[in-house]
Amino acid sequence: MELKIFDHFTDIDPQGWNALVKQNETDVPFLKYEYLKRWWEFKGGGEWPENSNLFLIAGCSGGKPVGIAPLFSPSDTAGRKLMLLGSVEISDYLDIICLPEHKPEFIRNLLDFVTKDLPEISHMDLANIPQQSATLQFLEEFAGEAGWRSDIQSAYHTPAIRLADDWEAYLAGIDKKQRHEIRRKMRRAQESSDNIHWYIVKEQEKLESEIQAFFSLMEMDADKKKFLTAQMRVQMSEIIRWAFDEGILQFSFLQVGQSKAAAYLCFDYGKHLLVYNSGFDYQFSEYSPGWVLLSYLIQHAIETGKTHFDFMRGDETYKYRFGAEDGFVMRALLTRA
Repeated sequence: MELKIFDHFTDIDPQGWNALVKQNETDVPFLKYEYLKRWWEFKGGGEWPENSNLFLIAGCSGGKPVGIAPLFSPSDTAGRKLMLLGSVEISDYLDIICLPEHKPEFIRNLLDFVTKDLPEISHMDLANIPQQSATLQFLEEFAGEAGWRSDIQSAYHTPAIRLADDWEAYLAGIDKKQRHEIRRKMRRAQESSDNIHWYIVKEQEKLESEIQAFFSLMEMDADKKKFLTAQMRVQMSEIIRWAFDEGILQFSFLQVGQSKAAAYLCFDYGKHLLVYNSGFDYQFSEYSPGWVLLSYLIQHAIETGKTHFDFMRGDETYKYRFGAEDGFVMRALLTRA
């Protein structure tokens, strides 16, 4: 296997990159070429310094591309580390991109390559790798022979709902009290004289105003207001526009009359709906707008043939009340022995 290192996205073919993502065991929006290119342009919304360095390490076997390790270093000093592009704050699932049958060989060669060709790298911090990814097994298996110590740690909960075939079957599978609450809150919204309704943004010409409305709802939470720096607004806006153009954006709002009471930003990706972020106007809390909109989204996901409703990172209690089962993303720490 031949490995090459690139320091510009323009050095790698986007179609070839995305073809590998589709065959990768971790096939998520956060690994697509266009997402990571935008993430790198804004350094995760200002999470990392501008002088960070890009390390795109690509592997070919038999003359065809078989793997990409999308990495960066947040420092240009000695003793620096390598991290997965997308780390850490806004990309819930990350991984090394590789054809499954070539992954053992690619990871073994990758570790050897970093050991010999990048002596300034003292450690690697690879975050948000799904617990079921074989990447973790191979990193641990081959680290020692390449001169690294490995430590695989649990990082974040990633609860998800395995959806039933219909809405009533879904409700029957969750806690009785929760089932009653969902039905009661949805019925109250439907019977309200305040014209409570929900919609998914479909029109390109409305996208910019809806993005700003979404940020306004997010800012009603103190932690999210702090998160939404000027740089993060630009970063998230770019991601939303890309997802819309890509046809994988599910951007939904619940309105009470003419006022937006709740919003969910999701990725509609294959058979999975990935819940990315949300915002609520607490003046409408009497209607439980977050729960109502979430209920509509789960119902819609079932009706459109989704198999998983993925809340991604975070172990908030409401996710489990809606029937989510726990999962984890892991953190692989490798240090030169």
